[in-house]
Amino acid sequence: MSASKAFKAALAATVFLSAPQIAAAAEDQDAKIADLQRQVDELKAIVKAMQAAQAAPQIAAAPATTTPLAPAAPVSSNPAATAPTATPAALASAAPVEKKKKAWHEKLMIRGYTQMRLNEIVSGPKNAPAGVSRLRSVQDSGISENGNFTLRRARLVVQGDISDRVSLYMQGDMAAAVSNQSANESRQHFFQMRDAYADVFLDKAKTLKVRLGQSKVPYGWENLQSSSNRVPLDRTDAINAPVPGERDLGAVLYYTPPKIQKIWDELTQDGQKLFGNYGAFAIAAYNGQGINKVERNGGLMTVAMATVPFRLDGIGLDGQVAEFGVTAMRNQFRPEVRTGGVSTISYDDNHVNFHGMIYPKPFGIQAEWTFGTAPQWDRTLGAIRSQRASGGYVMAMYRMPETPIGQLIPFARWQKYRGGWKSAINAPRLETDEYEVGVEWLPLKELEVTLNYANVSRTEADERRTGQAKGDVIRAQVQWNY
Repeated sequence: MSASKAFKAALAATVFLSAPQIAAAAEDQDAKIADLQRQVDELKAIVKAMQAAQAAPQIAAAPATTTPLAPAAPVSSNPAATAPTATPAALASAAPVEKKKKAWHEKLMIRGYTQMRLNEIVSGPKNAPAGVSRLRSVQDSGISENGNFTLRRARLVVQGDISDRVSLYMQGDMAAAVSNQSANESRQHFFQMRDAYADVFLDKAKTLKVRLGQSKVPYGWENLQSSSNRVPLDRTDAINAPVPGERDLGAVLYYTPPKIQKIWDELTQDGQKLFGNYGAFAIAAYNGQGINKVERNGGLMTVAMATVPFRLDGIGLDGQVAEFGVTAMRNQFRPEVRTGGVSTISYDDNHVNFHGMIYPKPFGIQAEWTFGTAPQWDRTLGAIRSQRASGGYVMAMYRMPETPIGQLIPFARWQKYRGGWKSAINAPRLETDEYEVGVEWLPLKELEVTLNYANVSRTEADERRTGQAKGDVIRAQVQWNY
């Protein structure tokens, strides 16, 4: 074989043997080029999305600063060339993201509290013959001949700001009772609406607001204070008598100057038990027939309140705050009558209240007194008429916020009332004298325990029973907050 033929044969063999390796290298290079092209296409899509987002009206109104993209590296024909270091996920995270606005229902919060009580009449008439008063209280139906455990309240609250200028508040009680279900037997633990209102703020600082719906009537400091914050177990008869149930349906204008709000905020941070922000000044109009009742006479109950706190640093009581106020109420009321239904006569129901207190730090004192006229059963006439109603209370307390077992608040209170109880049938007259001592213990933020002893002299809220029921009552309450 000649040299020329031998060279050609060797060359052909070499090409034949190396062809698969060349083809494989070509395929590998094509795959890497295709991968680079895919990344370039993704980068183009991201840039296009960023440009579209920047062009949107909401982004144009508040343009976001973005980090400029680094120039893309040239595609190399070398199969060993590296891919771009900026990944699509990293570039996507640099794109401006519009913050999603919360829906109104996402701004709501749920909270509440439950109170379980144990009442025991240790002396006095648990029962009595017909026509004679038994030891009872208009504030707690659990004080009875049987006593034992009762649920006084089981409240559930839904509240929150549904916009910058409107907030809502709804509260129900799952421990309400409904009477006359079967042979006058009461049924317990029904769900009853207590509050259902909206606050409409008239200024950005939220110092001026209109409250619309069923809410507390701004009459008296004790009436406005939540039962979850009150130190004694119950409100007093005199202060509660003008507005039993504390609520009605209507509209209120509240105003709180920033200086007053600042004092209340400081008291709240200190752990004091306030009455809640019902405004330093209030003007209100309600139906006037009471909580969850139908309006009967077409008139309106009007109420005006003013309450002002101020610091006592200038008189040597550093760190303590006093608060004084006055409330006036004008109303025409129709009570239920024993013959059935509601009275066809409207009775004068007008009251004035004065309140004052020094918040406990550590010692505190609190007092209220009310004067006025209210519907009341007249035994001489055998009918209802408007008569004088007056009374009040004085309470002293000593607050120990930090002890080895938690916060302790021992207290002592005296109350007196002479007047009608308009929410009972025939508006019976009450004559109440009561002395009580007790202590509230807060071992945990979520748990409160109150022990109470009371020496009582009362007429029963039933115009068919007469005389004073006198005796002693021991009571206990556990409250859990959630």
